[in-house]
Amino acid sequence: MLWNAKNGSVPVGSTEMSYVSFGYGKKHLVILPGLSDGLTTVKGKALLLAKPYQVFFDRYTVSMFSRKDDMPDGYSIRDMADDQAGAMKTLGMTGASVLGVSEGGMIAQCLAAKYPDLVEKLIIAVSAPACNGIIKNRIARWVELASRADHKQLMIDTAENSYSEAYLAKYRNLYPMIGMIGKPRNYRRFLINAEAILHFDASEDIKRISCPTLIIGGTEDRIVGIDASYEIRNGIKNSELYLYPGLGHAVYEEADDFNSRVFAFLEQEAS
Repeated sequence: MLWNAKNGSVPVGSTEMSYVSFGYGKKHLVILPGLSDGLTTVKGKALLLAKPYQVFFDRYTVSMFSRKDDMPDGYSIRDMADDQAGAMKTLGMTGASVLGVSEGGMIAQCLAAKYPDLVEKLIIAVSAPACNGIIKNRIARWVELASRADHKQLMIDTAENSYSEAYLAKYRNLYPMIGMIGKPRNYRRFLINAEAILHFDASEDIKRISCPTLIIGGTEDRIVGIDASYEIRNGIKNSELYLYPGLGHAVYEEADDFNSRVFAFLEQEAS
């Protein structure tokens, strides 16, 4: 199969967690996506999602996980980390490298702090150690739009606050069609994920993280703010921080060298 792309699921309690995997390497790289997972999961999308990660394929098998299918009200970031740990143990992914993006970065922080045997190296991208004022304001706006099922405005607001002006200038002409793509049957899953972010605080937890850690942010991040990256760096001993100048929350899509930078970090020997 192309890129060895596979679709799978793993039992988590009384429900399941969908994941996709690609690559041929013996090492494991686990990717935890952000709040967008509340709108559409990775289920069945292995071939669609694989291409950007080709730099890893010789050395790593890359597995991208969604949150579990059935999420109860009050499901917290720490609960998500516990379930992610269970899924990784079931699949034999101990000593994995973990890349968490945005909300996925919050889950990754809790995972590395509580389950150090599972996480050999950690990359936290455009995330925060706790819900700050910038995050609260943005999430509150998205909750308002999702609650009235205004998908078009939700997608536009997300884009306008994630991408650089240069990127937006090329794609704003697509806005008239944006509301027709990816609209979920309901927004319950999105709202549970959003609520979890609003109650998140791992400021003390991250002090227990001891694995090599790379923090990546953007100087123009309008969703978590630039200070959030410094706060994570200050909380995790011996962590590295890289900031992309002029880019915002979507650095993982806009920066051409994002995945190669992550790969270089994973392959460097411990000093």
